Amino acid sequence: MSETGSNDTQSKAGPRLILASGSARRRALLTQIGYPPDEIHPADIDETPREDELPRLLAGRLAEEKAMVVADRYPGDVVVSGDTVVAAGRRILPKAETRDEAATCLSLLSGRSHRVYTGMACAGANREKIRTRIVETRVKVKTLSHTEIDLYLDSHQWSGKAGGYAIQGAFAAFIIQIVGSYSGVVGLPLYETANLLRDALGRAPAFPAD
Repeated sequence: MSETGSNDTQSKAGPRLILASGSARRRALLTQIGYPPDEIHPADIDETPREDELPRLLAGRLAEEKAMVVADRYPGDVVVSGDTVVAAGRRILPKAETRDEAATCLSLLSGRSHRVYTGMACAGANREKIRTRIVETRVKVKTLSHTEIDLYLDSHQWSGKAGGYAIQGAFAAFIIQIVGSYSGVVGLPLYETANLLRDALGRAPAFPAD
């Protein structure tokens, strides 16, 4: 089911922007850079990694597949999608759905650096091709005590999040260093996304007022 965006955005000439994700974070990020989506249409795909699939390739493949699935429903419009993969070495961490899953992720990330791969894909209105970008960010986490892990688990901010954490929430207090795109870890790499949307939509951003 799609969700209609603002009337002001829909009234603009040219193709509409469709976000192929139900993520409130991605919607907010697009609005932040002046491209609020006209409609929200989450993509329903199998996100299971393929055998021996590398984390970087998984992020790009899932973003592209999401864009392709939703683009078929919106001919003439621009579709943007994203996917975030958290990896400890070559190990792909799940989108934590249970407290135990989240606890396992946090224990793996404690006291070490890990990589976050964010894929974003943009299907232009003419559908000639889907343009994909993959951004890598390194995140270093402090050594977490059992008490800190339990308190974070109690917050439920980990639910449904890749790697069992949301960097824009309380977990930010545990981050020692970020090398790369902060917004990519949140949900979309904004520099790359803005460049693709400017070309695909053929219009300048409309920045929100304070």
